[in-house]
Amino acid sequence: MAVEIGDEAPDFELKDQHGTPVKLSGFLGRKNVVLVFYPLAFSGVCSGELCEMRDSFPEAEREDVELLTVSVDSVYVHKTWADTEGYEFGLLSDFWPHGEVAKAYGVFDDERGIATRGTFIIDKDGVVRWKVVNAIPQARDLADYQKALAELS
Repeated sequence: MAVEIGDEAPDFELKDQHGTPVKLSGFLGRKNVVLVFYPLAFSGVCSGELCEMRDSFPEAEREDVELLTVSVDSVYVHKTWADTEGYEFGLLSDFWPHGEVAKAYGVFDDERGIATRGTFIIDKDGVVRWKVVNAIPQARDLADYQKALAELS
């Protein structure tokens, strides 16, 4: 079942590229979270999207915003990818149980075993305020994230 705007965001705890546990509820009351699911590290569209976030998403540097990205890749793959591309935001591993968090948000492609391109903006109260879900080959528009975050400020 898909998570919709106005729903409480399903809580989760995943490890980032450094092996550090990151819990969504740890940001309650402090930060709006931009939660970005993507299919696979090192793939063309995914690399393009995350490099654009690295280069053109200054909102991720705000004290009241946390950018978290999620795929089924392992912590080790994320570490290598982050080091290669210079990603400083969290790359979270939904590796095992395989795709559990993507499934909770309704963005897991069972046939391929990977997440689709889903983005959820979650406010400081843990409520989903904006979302977009694109098919695997279709990149998302970063300007849409920026507009949605501006409306929360």
